[in-house]
Parts: sequence; structure tokens; C-alpha cells
Amino acid sequence: MASLADVSVRSRPMTREERKVIMASSAGTIFEWYDFYLYGSLAAVIGAQFFTPFPEATRNVFALLAFAAGFIVRPFGALVFGSLGDLIGRKYTFLMTIVIMGLSTFLVGMLPSYYSWGIAAPIILVGLRMLQGLALGGEYGGAAVYVAEHAPQNQRGYFTAFIQTTATLGLLLSLIVILLVQGYVNGAYPDMPILDAAGLATTAADGSPAMQKAFNAWGWRIPFLGSIFLLLISLYIRLQMNESPAFKKMKEEGAASKAPLREAFGQWKNAKIALIALFGLTAGQAVVWYSGQFYALFFIQNVVKVDSFTSNVLVAWSLILGTGGFLFFGSLSDRIGRKPIILAGCLIAAITYFPVFKALTYTANPMLAAAQETTVVVTADPEDCSFQFNPTGTAKFTSSCDIAKASLSKLSVNSTTVDAPAGTIASVKVGATEIAGYDGIALAGDELAAAKKAFDTGVNDALKAAGYPMVAADNTSVAKAANFFDIFTAQKIKIVLILTYLILLVTMVYGPIAAMLVELFPTRIRYSGMSLPYHIGNGWFGGLLPATAFAISAQSGNIYAGLWYAIVVALMTVVIGAIFVPGGTHKKDIFSDANNK
Repeated sequence: MASLADVSVRSRPMTREERKVIMASSAGTIFEWYDFYLYGSLAAVIGAQFFTPFPEATRNVFALLAFAAGFIVRPFGALVFGSLGDLIGRKYTFLMTIVIMGLSTFLVGMLPSYYSWGIAAPIILVGLRMLQGLALGGEYGGAAVYVAEHAPQNQRGYFTAFIQTTATLGLLLSLIVILLVQGYVNGAYPDMPILDAAGLATTAADGSPAMQKAFNAWGWRIPFLGSIFLLLISLYIRLQMNESPAFKKMKEEGAASKAPLREAFGQWKNAKIALIALFGLTAGQAVVWYSGQFYALFFIQNVVKVDSFTSNVLVAWSLILGTGGFLFFGSLSDRIGRKPIILAGCLIAAITYFPVFKALTYTANPMLAAAQETTVVVTADPEDCSFQFNPTGTAKFTSSCDIAKASLSKLSVNSTTVDAPAGTIASVKVGATEIAGYDGIALAGDELAAAKKAFDTGVNDALKAAGYPMVAADNTSVAKAANFFDIFTAQKIKIVLILTYLILLVTMVYGPIAAMLVELFPTRIRYSGMSLPYHIGNGWFGGLLPATAFAISAQSGNIYAGLWYAIVVALMTVVIGAIFVPGGTHKKDIFSDANNK
């Protein structure tokens, strides 16, 4: 039998069995990403259920941070499961990660809300999100290594690109399920009252009961509960797979590492590669990935004020149109190399993000974009202005400056801040109309309520006069889809094309990254070595992007300011990657004995 170290053997066409296990691996990974991204797609809805006591602006950040919690722990999952994958094999590690992910997702659907369990509910929610992150930390590295070690040498980029599509296909699957369930539940069941932290019905500004769609009240749980069926399918798929040939060969030769973590990160020759991979590849790839998919969805839904159903429809179509880019760029990297494609994607993203996101606003909500041309100025004592959001939930933002900025941010108003003398109560000037603010610290009771009502009324009236769409139903310019196929208007097609452009940037940086990381590390520590830089990049640099960008934009008063985070990180990766990341790795034989020591 020919040795797997023989390059000619690895360049042959794949066998039917190899194609089967690679497709099976990809399918199982799609389901795992589906589980993970259900929360991201429903962050705003879930935030209202589990972070009820907090103001809406703070609630949005909490919801995003709970989403990010799953990413924060991913590197720890990479350490735990990466080590297991190098010690006991790829297949059995796969089985552990899918069980943890599936059960955690199912339990999110079962978890009572804040109304029932109080503070315990959001704490348990974050805990389940962390379990999901741990599982995913072991999942991706195993899938990438497993596929790469089955693929012919001259097609590693192409075949590992199937794994790269799984994250996007998992997101797409989650969006489609959400849309179907949302359409059915909201059509078949009546609206329900919005409850406060005590579980009591709330009222709108005009005194009428505040209502919410049935999907927002309870229907969101159905996609989470339904994931139990995907878990059973995924388990069946994983049980049919064979162990990686490279791992079996290494075990037969007695070349396996006895301490993969110490070898991967305790020896400078390997730790250096991990650092280069993190800052020169995965950090930039991560911010482009999350900007193009999750932040784009969050942006059009929460900042541009497109309703959630329409937002999901538009993003889903962009995913359908753009997903083929993963295979294209993965295959292209087999011919010209991985490095130039990844770094080019980071550079193009950094250059074009500002005009692209502005075009998204102008196209999706022309009325809002036109109103933003009106000059809005917050005049305040600089000492009165703190960071607008509170990620820990311990601070109260009641100064006049914080109140003014929170009000404008909630309405997607672009504003500038002018310093005022110490002790000045903040004011807001919309065009020529100035509205006096109030100090939430000094006032209380009826006096505070009256001041708040006067300020809110003044701001709302001034913004309405400036053309801001204060009532969603009255905004005829905003994009709206009646059903999944209602995209064939000039406005919606243009939005889909803009979003598809962002997805294509994602495919540039993400399509070749799995093959690139696999090629940087020897077989004996490959699972551990590649998993940690990948998950630090995607879990920390990428996973924290939505919350970070949202907070930066709100603090600065500019809805686009948060993009600087992604731009700076992407440019950092371009510079570091160009200098330190080795080129030509697509020609490397990952089965060579020289690469396994």
C-alpha cells in the first residue's frame, strides 16, 4: 500500500469514501453552527426576555455581550478539545462537541425568562452560551483538520472551503427556520402584552397597552427546541465517520505527542507560529467575517430600523448569492496561494467599509438618511459624559449628557458633542431648535418625570420636524418585504447586492483560512496548534465586534464610528501578515515526516 507521505498519492482524485466522510463532516458542522447562531439571529428578541430590568439601549448591549460570551470562551474550548483531538483522535472529539452544543441549545429554548426566574435566568443563559462556545472551540479545528487530512494535496483549499461554508450555511439555516416559524406564529396567534421586570403589563406613550408579536413573546423558543432533531441527525452522521488517515498513520508510527499543549505553545518555534497566525491572519479575517454577516444584520435591523423579518430576508438572500465564493476562493488559493487572497480581502474591506455601510443606510431607509443631514449638537460639560453603555450593569447613567446621548442613539441620530463650562446642564440642538436637558441625579419623583417628559417630547418633535421617521408605520421609504421572495424591487435588490458584496469579502478572507492554518502546524500538534489562534481571533477579535462597534458608535454620536474597530484590526493584519506570514504553504506536504516532528 502506498504511503500517505507520498505526494503523488495525495494528489490523486478523492475516493468515494473520502468524499463521503468530508461531506458528512461538513453537514454535522452546519448543524453545530446553526445551534450557535440561533442566538445571534435572535439577540434583540432574547435580550427583551432575559435582560428586562435594563433600559433598551443597555439591553441591546447585554444581548450582544451574551452572544459574545460564547466567543470569549472559544479559545478555552480550543485548548481542551484541541488537546483531546491530538491525543485520542478527531472522530471522538467530534462526538463530544456536538452533544454539548446540541443540549445547550435545547436548554436555551427551555429556560424560563426573567419574569419567572429573575436574575437567575440571564445568568443561566450566559452559562449555556459559554458551554456552546466551549463546544465550538473544539469543533472547528477538528473539522478543518479532519477534512484537510483527507483531501488531496493540490485540492486542500477547495475541500476545506466546504467546511468554511458551514458557518454561513448554519447562519442561513437559522434565518430560514426563524422566518418560517416567525411567519407561522405571528399569523396564527394574537399579539401579547409587553411585561415589565415584575411581570406586569406596560403601556405605550398614549396610554394604550404595549403589545408585542407572539413570536417575540414565546415563539422564538421553537427553533431552539427543534434543534434536538438536528442533534440526533448530527450524532448519527458523526458515528458513521472514520478516523483521519494522518492521525492513524501518526499513531501507528508512535509519533503522537504526549503533551500537545505544552509542545504547541510551550516551545517558541511553535508558539511563534501561533502568534503570527493570530495577528497576521485570523484577527483580520475575524473582523471582516463578523462585520459582513452579523454586524451587517444588526446594523440594518437596529440602526437603520428595517424590521427584523425584512432584515433576515435580505441577509438570507445575500448568503444564498455569496456562499459560492467560499469554494471559489478556496479553489483559487490552491493555485495562487492562501496568503495573498486573505490579506487582499482584509485590505479591500478596510478601504470600502465606510462607503458601503453608508450606502446601506441611504438605500434601506432613505427618510432616515435624509434626516441625518440635519445638524444635531449635544452641548455638555465633558465631565458629565461617561461611556454610554454599561456592560456590567452596575452603573446608572443619569447625568444630563448621558441622558441626551442615549436618547439620540436610540433614534439612530448622528450628532456631534460640544464642550460646555463645568456644571452646565446638557442640551440638544436639532437644526435651529434647542431642547434643554435635565439632570437625572438632582431630580426625583414627579419633578423628574415632568423633566423627562418635556425633554423627550421636545427632542421627538424637533427630530420629526427635521424629517426623522419617528413612527415606523409612517415611514414609506424604508425597505419592507412581505414574504421571503418579495425582493424584486430596485431598492431591495440594491440592498441584497450591497450585503452580497460584504459576504464576498467574507469568502475572500474565510475561504482559504482553514487550509492555511492546517499547513502551518505538524500533524502531532495540528489540532491544538491551529485551534487556539483561530478561536482567539474569531472568538475575541470577531465575537466582540458587534458589542464594541455598537458602543463606540453610540458614545461618539456617529452611527458609523464603530466600523473603525474592524478597519484598524484588518489593517493590522495586512501589515503583520505581509511581513511575517510565510507564503507558498499551498505547496506543502502536510503528511511529510519532516512536518510531524
